[in-house]
This record gives sequence, C-alpha cells and structure tokens, in this order.
Amino acid sequence: MVMGEMFAQLGSVAAGAVFLWAMFQQYFPHQLRPYIEKYSHNLVSFVYPYIQITVQEFTENSFRRKRSEAYAAIENYLSANSSTRAKRLKAAIVKDSQSVVLSMDDHEEVTDEFHGVRLWWASNKSLPKRQTISFYPAADEKRYYRLTFHKQYRDLIVGSYLNHVIKEGKAIAVRNRQRKLYTNSPSQKWYGRKKSEWSHVAFEHPATFETLAMESKKKEEIVNDLTIFRTRKDYY
Repeated sequence: MVMGEMFAQLGSVAAGAVFLWAMFQQYFPHQLRPYIEKYSHNLVSFVYPYIQITVQEFTENSFRRKRSEAYAAIENYLSANSSTRAKRLKAAIVKDSQSVVLSMDDHEEVTDEFHGVRLWWASNKSLPKRQTISFYPAADEKRYYRLTFHKQYRDLIVGSYLNHVIKEGKAIAVRNRQRKLYTNSPSQKWYGRKKSEWSHVAFEHPATFETLAMESKKKEEIVNDLTIFRTRKDYY
C-alpha cells in the first residue's frame, strides 16, 4: 500500500478527530482536560502507528545558516536509489561533481526497503506564512526530507538504517567528486579582489592504477596497503 492510499483511508478518521477535538475544547471542564488529552494521544498512536522523522536542509544558529550534512547525505543516497522509481526528478550539476546529479523533485515520494522493512521518503518544502518582499526568495523556502515507517521498527531504523543512509550518501559524494590538481598561483594573483595563492585544473587522466605498468607483486602490496589505510581511516 502506498502512502497516498494510506492517508486516504485515514482521512475520515482525521476528520472525526478534528470534530471531537472541537467539542472537547468547548464543553469539557478544564480539570478533566489533562486526563482526556493523555488518553487521546494514546488513541491517536493506536490508530496511526507510524513514526515520522524530518531532516531540514539548513541548520540555523545565532551566527550563520549552514546546510545540513545529514540532508546532503540523504540527498545523495536518494539520488542514487530513487532515480529509477521517482516519477519527477530534478537535474543539477553540484559543485565539485563530475556528472549530472538527479534528485527527487519537490513533493515527490519514493519507497525504500531495509532488511525487509518498507519505508517512505518524501521531499517537501514549506513557504513562509507571511507574504513578504525578499531579494532572495529561494532562501525563504525551507526544504526537508521526511521519513515515515512503522513504529514497531523504531530500533532498526534509528539504530541501523539512518546510519546506513548517511554512510552510503557520503560514499556516493566521494565517488562523484571531481578530482583536481593544485599548483601555486603566480605572485601577481596573490593580491586583489580575487586573490588566491593556489589554482587548480580538473584531473581527467584516462590512466588508472590498474593500467599502470608495474610488477604485479609490488602493485598488489601497494593496493593492500592502501586498502588497510582506507578501512582504518578513523584512526588517522
């Protein structure tokens, strides 16, 4: 069952809940409201046994607005896993990427599966409630991903699945990253508005380590050393 069908079936339940809530606020004594609210929340949890986790695109603090690393990792993960299932996609060339990156369009939904458990990812955005004139209208939009799953799989999703998504998303970003060769800039470029002591060019050499002419035994030793270094990167 897709999420749209599930929400359609729960529509009548939600309408009834809204009506009961209005009656409750109007006629129930204030002394009894805490008890009624407690049991009403339990009833809603019983009727709607799903949990939702929202990941905002930006994290804001008192100093600056920063793009969430978790959001970027989820975006990479879904771009690799949802491009064959989503009906509406966005195409863009991300900074330092060597190819076009596809991502879910706004208000699009895809399913994922982890250890036999089905989950739903939705890409949404919210607009400011007040209509104001802004020089940067895109900055006023708040994009986010919402993950929905059955509450009986809470431990699996929170403990394993989210870590899996973040890890895979970061690995995909590394694979798509454009490699660059850096060198010192001429001294006349060290000053001015666009000053920079370094310049770079994209590294697009057709040769790979596998095609490098080298004694096979020595090449195998180097590959093994690099593999050990990569798998133990947390210690360096």
